[in-house]
Amino acid sequence: MVDEYTGRVLPDRSWRSGLHQMVEYKEGCELTRARVTAASMTYQRFFRRYKKLSGMTGTASEVARELWNVYSLEVEVVPTNRPIRRRRVADRIFLTDEKKWRAVTKIVRQLHEKGVPVLIGCRTVADSMAASSCLAEAGLRHSLLNAEESENEAGIVAVAGRLGQITVATNMAGRGTDILLGDKVPELGGLHVIMTERHDARRIDRQLEGRCGRQGDPGCFMALMSLEDRLLHQIRPAPLRWSCRALARLVPNTFGKHLIRLGQSGLEREHARIRTQLLKTDQGRNDLLAFAGLPE
Repeated sequence: MVDEYTGRVLPDRSWRSGLHQMVEYKEGCELTRARVTAASMTYQRFFRRYKKLSGMTGTASEVARELWNVYSLEVEVVPTNRPIRRRRVADRIFLTDEKKWRAVTKIVRQLHEKGVPVLIGCRTVADSMAASSCLAEAGLRHSLLNAEESENEAGIVAVAGRLGQITVATNMAGRGTDILLGDKVPELGGLHVIMTERHDARRIDRQLEGRCGRQGDPGCFMALMSLEDRLLHQIRPAPLRWSCRALARLVPNTFGKHLIRLGQSGLEREHARIRTQLLKTDQGRNDLLAFAGLPE
């Protein structure tokens, strides 16, 4: 099993209800025993069992309210050690995926000819394969970070800042790895990060943005998206989605940005609602079973 967002192999995961064994049989693998869940616990309930709870992340501001409501934790902003020199280029919206990938290839070629290292962030493993195919057709040599290279994930991302290096990875791959810039790269503006699609959450977008301009280094970040991106399908109700897309086609770079943000915000609210409902269900079950003693 491979995580579609990180490209990492999940050796300890399995599908339920016999689906895992069915896939094993289809692929000619040795059948494993079906796993039975003996007990379950939500992440929220698990972490709240600690007497002291804290954490550190560069993208907590977007979920500050949820952290307070669930864990009673406040978010404190710590100033950066060095001034941020990251430069952000205005987002560009294209009508179709085909035009988007053509633009990505063109920009990568221009940067590569100057020696600027480029990191292309994709939403899923399938998207990273599509980006790799476009670069290969254009004759641009690059490194592809996917499930086949998951063991060397940190090593591939760590050299993404070398002169003329082109790296394709999912948005969540290589997090926590410090990308050091090679010789002459700072004079060229540092690492250039290209996002090819917005993620379900703004936190993930910011994590990709933070791959460049680390520790006071120069860097550049830009997003190239299209009106066929999956986020646009999340806008509800459907008539609103259709009318917004029709308007965005007239002025994609203006209305397209707001349309994508609308879809992303809707997904963030829906995921937060699901997590909140899961916690309430967990608490309700504990109240119903209070006669049995402690829940664990």
